[in-house]
Amino acid sequence: MRRCFAATLAALLLLTLTACGPTEPEQTQEDPPVTEEPEVPEPDPAPTPEELAAQEIEDLLSSMTLEEKVGQLFFVRCPDSGAVEDVGTYHLGGYILFGRDFADKTADDVIQTIHSYQSAAAADTGIPLLIGVDEEGGTVVRVSSNPHLRSEKYPSPQKLLSQGGTKALVADAADKDALLQGLGINVNLAPVADVSTDPSDFIYDRTFGRDAADNADCVTAVVTQMAADGMGSVLKHFPGYGNNVDTHTGIAVDQRSLESFQASDFLPFSAGISAGDGTTAVLVSHNIITAVDDSLPASLSPAVHDLLRTELGFDGVSMTDDLAMDAVAAYSEDGAVAVMAIQAGNDLVITTDYRTQIPKAIEAVENGTLSTETIDTACRRVLQWKQNLGLL
Repeated sequence: MRRCFAATLAALLLLTLTACGPTEPEQTQEDPPVTEEPEVPEPDPAPTPEELAAQEIEDLLSSMTLEEKVGQLFFVRCPDSGAVEDVGTYHLGGYILFGRDFADKTADDVIQTIHSYQSAAAADTGIPLLIGVDEEGGTVVRVSSNPHLRSEKYPSPQKLLSQGGTKALVADAADKDALLQGLGINVNLAPVADVSTDPSDFIYDRTFGRDAADNADCVTAVVTQMAADGMGSVLKHFPGYGNNVDTHTGIAVDQRSLESFQASDFLPFSAGISAGDGTTAVLVSHNIITAVDDSLPASLSPAVHDLLRTELGFDGVSMTDDLAMDAVAAYSEDGAVAVMAIQAGNDLVITTDYRTQIPKAIEAVENGTLSTETIDTACRRVLQWKQNLGLL
């Protein structure tokens, strides 16, 4: 009996152990792998108009030869012969026209002549010329002195002010711009920003004849109108002529303190620079400013140009007064006065003697006297000025 019970118990235990054996693990359904969407890079923002304009200048500059870059730095007196040919021979930046270039000519004569110069530039570098003139009004009237071009000469700035204040100045500027642009002229070497209130000063008759603050207002009014018309303006004669003698015939030495320039003479130039918004240039005189550089005329002085760039914050085109004047003729032993002018910081050289000066400037780059960086910086500014005037 016991044996039977034990056998039964053993069988039951065996069944129990079998039932409690290992079980299959539960099958879990895995989530499918997550596929990440590839990141799509955001498109580059469209270049701004300013960036496109700057790139246009850099592309143009990089395509130019040394000779073409140097030629662009010369804004020269138009010769009485060979003018069309010289545009291509020297790759000129521009021509300045004087009274003889308008004498006895009709408007159509002038238009066709200037067109021939621009056509020569188009065939050469494709870069339009600056065509400039001194049409200040009063004693300096290159265009309106010809009755075929205007029935009467433009009045002086002082006469305009006496007749109608700054409104008269603005109306006069607009009238000049229309006349000059109709002839093909894109730069008027005006206004005279010099401060002079003494009728005995050499420069007085060409100025507004007001104190520094009023003078700055006059300059602002005129330059603003010229900029609106797309006419290039030129503020002259930095750093301020004062009561100095005529530098066409000799050296003028200005012994005023720098503080006096800062408090007075600089004000109209600063005002004109702001009003021009890239359409105005600054012409530097041949006066020796002893407070800044007692050995060189301002036009040839790096210290004076540094003052223009740093204190007045000017980053546009700086140009010399005419290097043919007696006041600068003696400062270069080898006659390469244009090289000195470019070294000093000028971007444009005004000269009659360009057929001699341009080869000397090219030679100076080739022998290391002038750096290619200096040439590029000056040429870039000239091209930017042309661009701002709508020429490019």
